[in-house]
Amino acid sequence: MPRDAAQPDPQLPQQLAALLDLARRARAAASARELGFLLANDSHVLAPFRQSAVWLASEGLHTLSGLVQVEANAPYALWLDQVCTHLAASGGPAARTLTAADLPATLSEPWAEWWPEHALWLALPLPAASSPDAASASATAPAPCQAGLLLVRDEPWSAQEQALLCEWADVWWHAFAALHRSRRSSWRQLGKRLREQMHWLPERRWWQQRPLRWAALVAAILVLPVHLTVLAPGELVPAHPVMVRAPLDGVVDVFHVQPNQLVKKGQPLFGFDEALIQSRIDVAAQNLATAETEYRQTSQQALTDARSKPQLALLQGKTEEKRAELDYLREQLQRARVLATQDGVALFDDPSEWIGKPVTVGERILRLAAPGDAEVEAWLPLADAIALPDGAPVQLYLNASPLSALSAKLRYMAHDAVQRPDGSYAYRVRATLADKQFTIDQLESYIYL
Repeated sequence: MPRDAAQPDPQLPQQLAALLDLARRARAAASARELGFLLANDSHVLAPFRQSAVWLASEGLHTLSGLVQVEANAPYALWLDQVCTHLAASGGPAARTLTAADLPATLSEPWAEWWPEHALWLALPLPAASSPDAASASATAPAPCQAGLLLVRDEPWSAQEQALLCEWADVWWHAFAALHRSRRSSWRQLGKRLREQMHWLPERRWWQQRPLRWAALVAAILVLPVHLTVLAPGELVPAHPVMVRAPLDGVVDVFHVQPNQLVKKGQPLFGFDEALIQSRIDVAAQNLATAETEYRQTSQQALTDARSKPQLALLQGKTEEKRAELDYLREQLQRARVLATQDGVALFDDPSEWIGKPVTVGERILRLAAPGDAEVEAWLPLADAIALPDGAPVQLYLNASPLSALSAKLRYMAHDAVQRPDGSYAYRVRATLADKQFTIDQLESYIYL
């Protein structure tokens, strides 16, 4: 049997206590997302519902019940946003119940697919004189709709539930407006100040007008040059190193210097295995002695035998060939001991990686860099490549001193990109240091690969 309307609802005290708790939580909310989640989900303690949605005029569908984040491109979200936009634009009471018949045909057709039969729309902000009677039958035009709460369920909405939800929505909107008041007021004040600055004052002369002064200031700012900069990894490298390459095919036998060691001109750097070359020298020397002996015997026979004279020229050429071969091998033996061609710092990798390794003629073993002769090398990625003119300023921040930059000027930028060890492609950039006075200790503190 229906309950007497004059008899109070026994659940009303619990609902009022829940309303007070919701108001306290709304005042303590720290963000708009937290407030939206509170309105869409925790309103269930005042009146049960199946689904709810919070809609904002500034951004559309804000929160859905049971979801942490709204998928804006989902079919249900698109349709629900259209429904809320239609209800906000259609006016009418701030709180009203509706069914599928209250919507246009294009919006009412999916109703049965998404929703149950009864819905309740609360347009925010509510009128200042809202009451339980106004929640169901007020004809007063509400304030411009800035937000809305939409609730749906299978049972009709009672007047008591509408009154509680209206009161809760009013409290929620007050908390939401208080959370965003500072931002809106600051923008209003900024706009007001801008309008005051751009106002033309007839009592002042034309050069005293603020709009002209602001225009002159903007024009001066626009003519200031803006330098285009790019960030790239870089390091200090030798500017004009001397490449020490393998003078012959062989096996590296010994290193006489260590990495980053200061060497003098003529100092031994490394040497090849001389055993094979020495054995070849011994064989060549024996062949030369045999050829000379054969030549002397033939020359003696030519004194008595005229038929031996034609062989002298052939044997003499063979002797010279053996002598040239011996001289070449002796020169190879001398070249197997590689000496420094100038003073500098020896730059190479771990010597143990080279000892016993076969190398070919022309293969680079190490570099000799003159102390203080350093420059900047950087690798400009393809995505950041810009036109860099010669002499463009370059700043290098070393890991050892990140707060003080080394100044340099661009010397050249490679025309073609090359592949780096990490597989990426980049343009090589070289820059000449403005201050080339480096000590040996500073040079030895960097690692050259």
